[in-house]
Amino acid sequence: MILRIDENIVLKQLELSDAKDIFITIDSQREYLGKWLPFVETTRGITDSEMYVSSVVNTDKDYFEYVFAIKYQDEFAGIVGFKDTDKANRKTEIGYWLSEGFQKKGIMTKSVDMICDFAFKTLNINRIQIKCAVGNTPSSNIPKRLNFKFEGIERDGELLSENHFVDLEIYSKLKSDY
Repeated sequence: MILRIDENIVLKQLELSDAKDIFITIDSQREYLGKWLPFVETTRGITDSEMYVSSVVNTDKDYFEYVFAIKYQDEFAGIVGFKDTDKANRKTEIGYWLSEGFQKKGIMTKSVDMICDFAFKTLNINRIQIKCAVGNTPSSNIPKRLNFKFEGIERDGELLSENHFVDLEIYSKLKSDY
């Protein structure tokens, strides 16, 4: 599946062939990405990225989540997708990350907006939430720009490294807000 945002940005459903680009990006930006993303520390070789992509691509259809590679002018820029979808209650969470060189171009805001549209219109989702580490301003600006509602702080909501927990800002958007 491909979701075209504009002439520069395309969301392409994750494929096994994306593992190499994912690993190269993580490996070359460990300090930048690792500040806020817990999986950077445990992504040590290309097989780690291959295992992640395989887990997304080959999951049972009852647990399938749409996850997209973000392409900017045909170059891998990052990932955006759904996680922890609760089909019975028609709610999901959006997770995302963007390579440092693609920051400040509106890529992620447009990408998240596109998959919100996809979730509400195609998947019949009623509630979408986004969680951002307190202090990760570039990440928390995304739901703010897209008129998500701030719900509060999840204390020690994510383990970034061995003993370092961070609080998470919780944002949500309902289909009725859309």
